[in-house]
Amino acid sequence: MVSKRPPSLFLLLLCSALAANALHFYLDANEKRCFIEELPTDTVVEGHYKALEWAEQEQKYILDESLGIHVEVEEVETAHTVVKSKGPSEGKFTFTSHDAGDHSICLSTNYTSWFSSTHIRLYLDIVVGTTRPDTEHDRTHVSEIAAKVRDLNQKLEDIRREQQYQREREADYRDLSEMTNSRAVWYSIVQIVVLIVTCVWQLRYLKNFFEDRKSR
Repeated sequence: MVSKRPPSLFLLLLCSALAANALHFYLDANEKRCFIEELPTDTVVEGHYKALEWAEQEQKYILDESLGIHVEVEEVETAHTVVKSKGPSEGKFTFTSHDAGDHSICLSTNYTSWFSSTHIRLYLDIVVGTTRPDTEHDRTHVSEIAAKVRDLNQKLEDIRREQQYQREREADYRDLSEMTNSRAVWYSIVQIVVLIVTCVWQLRYLKNFFEDRKSR
């Protein structure tokens, strides 16, 4: 007989280990707002946004179908554009980081008039590390428990990539620290050698000076 046990606390913590950033902010018609997200290699990022436009007559923010949102994602170090798209006032975007490092996520509206006084409230939810496997073709053959196990394995893989990225950064910092310490040691040795040579030269100079005075 197989006993049924509730999921452990460790598994529940792993399910919620992915980073999620949810916020809302305000911007004008011709304004662009950018955010920096540091990502490891081969990490899937999914963003959901919803833009509401201020209605003067109703005195509240409403959803306007004519309002569009431009999304642009760029790798900061290489200036490589990962995503450049235009969507409706409510939608989502997805991309995969090819290189580790900072990524710039910028959002702006499709309004181009510099004299427009339109105010936008933009809701943004960014989830880092999500990977949604295609289960449409085998949904009838995969049980609910198997799907959860596969999702958990994917989350563990995301955590492993994050840990690998942090180890690489620690190795770079360690190499830089060792190189700095090595240069400091050689600088001290050079100083000591210069002092010894200077002392020897002074002693010989004084010795020759007094010998000349004595010979006179």
